[in-house]
This record gives sequence, C-alpha cells and structure tokens, in this order.
Amino acid sequence: MTYFLDFRTRSVGGGVVDPRLYEGDGTADPPALTLIPTIQWRSVLDGKNLLFAAHGFNVSRTQGTRSLGLLDGYLGLGPLNLFIGILWPGDSWLPIVDYPFEGEVAIDCGRRLADFCNRWCVGAQSLSFLSHSLGARLVLEATTQLARQAQSVCLAAGAINRDCLTAEYSGAAANAGVISLLASHRDDVLKIAFSIGDPLSVLLHDDHTAFRAALGYDGPSPPAPQPVRPPWQIPDQAGYGHGDYLPPSAVGAPPNPQWPRAADFMKRAFLNQPQSWP
Repeated sequence: MTYFLDFRTRSVGGGVVDPRLYEGDGTADPPALTLIPTIQWRSVLDGKNLLFAAHGFNVSRTQGTRSLGLLDGYLGLGPLNLFIGILWPGDSWLPIVDYPFEGEVAIDCGRRLADFCNRWCVGAQSLSFLSHSLGARLVLEATTQLARQAQSVCLAAGAINRDCLTAEYSGAAANAGVISLLASHRDDVLKIAFSIGDPLSVLLHDDHTAFRAALGYDGPSPPAPQPVRPPWQIPDQAGYGHGDYLPPSAVGAPPNPQWPRAADFMKRAFLNQPQSWP
C-alpha cells in the first residue's frame, strides 16, 4: 500500500487544487486508491519520517501512481518511515509543447505542499523530499516555504538551472539538512530539450537565468552550497538517460535495469547513509 498526495483536477492536464490524501495500490490497472478523510490525516502522518516523492514533466495521474507505487515497493522504508507520492499536473493533452508553462504549475504545487506540511505534518519526526526532472522545482519551492528544516532533499535529473541552489532557490539550500543530486551527461532530454524549453519559460516568468545548463546534466554551479553532498555525476559509461531514474510508468513496459541503482541512491540519501554511487 502506498500513500499519494494528489494536486490534480484531471487524469491528464487540468489545474491545481489543494491536495487530497489517498492510500492504495498504485500499480494496479487501473490504480486502486481510497480517499482518506481529512480527520484521519494526523493519525497517518504523526510520528513518521516522511518522504515526499515527486514525478517529473509529462506524467499523467495513472502513470504517476504506477511509477511511484513501484518505487515505494522497491524502497521498503520500514514502519517508522512513510513514502508519499506526489501527483501533480505537469502534463497536458498537448504534451511537450506545454513545458514552458509547467514551471508555474510546479511552483504552485510546491507552495501548496509546503502549506500541507506546515499544517498537517507538525507531528512528523522529519520531512524529506525526492524528485525527478521538473519535479525538482516543486520540491525546491516546497523546501523554501517550509516552517522547519527539511532533513533530506534528493534531486534526480533536475530539469532546472544548475545555479538554482545559489540563486533562485538559495532559500531551499539554506533550509535543507542534506541535498543529494544525480546528474548525467548522457541525458539528451536535458542536453537538448531543456536548452530550448527553459529560455522560452523565462519569457513567461523571469525568475531565473536563461541559457544555463540543467542541474541534472552538469550538476550544481561551483562552488556547491554547503548542504550539497557529493558525488553526483553519473559516469558516462553507465548510460543514464532521462527516463532511467524511476520505475516504468506504463503497464507491460519492458524491464529497465537502470532505475533500481538510482532508487538505491535515493534510499541512502533519505536514510543519511554514505553514497557508494555514482
């Protein structure tokens, strides 16, 4: 059973709403989720070490529940720790071309996630976050707005400027105990598509510098801020593309031998263990 925090109004695309908390089997076809009444939220969250996990851009609700449900099952965090998948509308009926607009959606969801944590997670032992792709912006926005320090933040293939931790999201870096990163020069999405889409997004909201490499491609701009823990650059020979960090989201998708190693990195980041990879 996996818990999910759902910010969506539709299965594909749609707007952002304050989150609802679900539990169930996200890997079922279709996902079998049950809405948890608000009155029960504290009993679920109190006393736990919470790990909020955000998928990336162009992921539907069904794809998100499946991929994050599989990740939760693989991580096996134990009874004192609680994995919560973040379902957010970073997609549309016109995929890819909507990328410049989705940064604002990620920011909106990040602020609502912080509000959720500040209101409902005061009894939690700790708060940690992990993300893939554009989910990095959601997680960093939430970390910036938290009323307490995040214990751990792990950003895999971050589709956000590599200088974000010393510029746009320096506040998030200051409010995180440890930040762990995964970056790959074999990620053609961040090498090519990010360099095209991100400057377009700057035209819509001038909140960061255009024409910078992505955090998930080159890693952070030196010197990295204090909470960032090396290493982060995956060796080129490992061949990690943009879709190799999380479990496959499609039913019947062919096995991908890459993602478990990335998931092991995420687990060690959450548990504050030494990193043996990349």
